[in-house]
Amino acid sequence: MAITKEMTIGEVVRNHQEAAEILMQFGMGCVGCPSAQSETLEEAAAVHEVDVEKMIEKLNEIL
Repeated sequence: MAITKEMTIGEVVRNHQEAAEILMQFGMGCVGCPSAQSETLEEAAAVHEVDVEKMIEKLNEIL
C-alpha cells in the first residue's frame, strides 16, 4: 500500500519504521511526539514548508 499525504505521521512510522529517518531529513524532527500521531503528512509538510509531493515520493521509495 502506497504512502499518501492523507496518512498520519504516526501511521506511516508505525507501519514503516524506516520512514522516521526520511521524515527527519525533511526537517520533521518530532516524528514521535503526541501531535505527530494525528497530524497528516500534508499538514506537517505545510507547517515545515516542505514540498509534500517530493516527501511522499521519497517515502514511497522505501516500500
